[in-house]
Amino acid sequence: MRRLLAILLPGLLLLTACGGTASQPEPTSQSAGDTAKFDSLKLTDNGDKKAPGVDFDKPLTVTEPTVKVISQGSGDAVKANQVAKISILALNGTDGSQLEDTFPNDPESLELTDDLKTSSPVIYNAFVGAKVGSSLALAVPGQQTAPSASPSPSDGASPSPSASAAAGPTQLLIIKVVSAADATPVLDKPQGETVTPPPGLPTVTEKDGKPEINVAGAAAPTALVSQDLIKGTGAAVKESDTLTVNYVGVNLADGTKFDSSFDRGQPATFPLSGVIKGWTQGLAGKTVGSRVLLVIPKDLAYGDAGQGQAKGDLVFVVDILGVK
Repeated sequence: MRRLLAILLPGLLLLTACGGTASQPEPTSQSAGDTAKFDSLKLTDNGDKKAPGVDFDKPLTVTEPTVKVISQGSGDAVKANQVAKISILALNGTDGSQLEDTFPNDPESLELTDDLKTSSPVIYNAFVGAKVGSSLALAVPGQQTAPSASPSPSDGASPSPSASAAAGPTQLLIIKVVSAADATPVLDKPQGETVTPPPGLPTVTEKDGKPEINVAGAAAPTALVSQDLIKGTGAAVKESDTLTVNYVGVNLADGTKFDSSFDRGQPATFPLSGVIKGWTQGLAGKTVGSRVLLVIPKDLAYGDAGQGQAKGDLVFVVDILGVK
């Protein structure tokens, strides 16, 4: 979903909601746009973890993002501030060809927060009030491509825009609401059972609520070390998750601290797939609430060149406070 919305959301973020009022105590899903464009749309259920069959009159074109519940589910209504788990099938509106299918994978998370309500009310209002099991159709106008410059046959003339600078095809998303649940609150600090690490690793103490790392006597790692110091009781982390963490990092060679969210007074939030390999590999499978000691060989960090003050083999203490 993140890849899809990275393409589609820029246009959606400029929209305002259509119909209904945000003050309804029990809102229903709100359609938006020219929903008559969906009159020919028919879905065929192909079972769990499989995208539905989709039939519609082609080409499908819209001039504004258009959304509607196509098939109503039988579950509870999705509420504001919940996290909806969704599966998406993306199609080319011109010829119906498949662009992406997330149905075989674990459902993606869509957080129905006030931020989403402000930035993309069309999306927010369509999902809040929809019932679990529903399938929504979202059609997004094709983006205008940048004009290409073509040389003029006249000597000395400036390049002129090519006539081929036209909008791309409308994209059709079929989105199934698989489940919805209240968001798990982010922890203030690690919570769980204290674990005694084996000897030979950097030692960790705590001062004024902040972990401190002592690298004296710690040998250079021959492989990634990922050691629980506190074993949390929350959900297990997946490589595809976005984490909220507090952390501190030092160089193994001399103990120089190069980064600390604790010092900034603000946890960090990031996709686990978008950080150094030592973090991705070392935190996947750990649980929310854990404090984890990572000893990372340089080839799983920033290599021989390093980055800023982070040089060579690195040591981190990471508190996993939340996951989404």
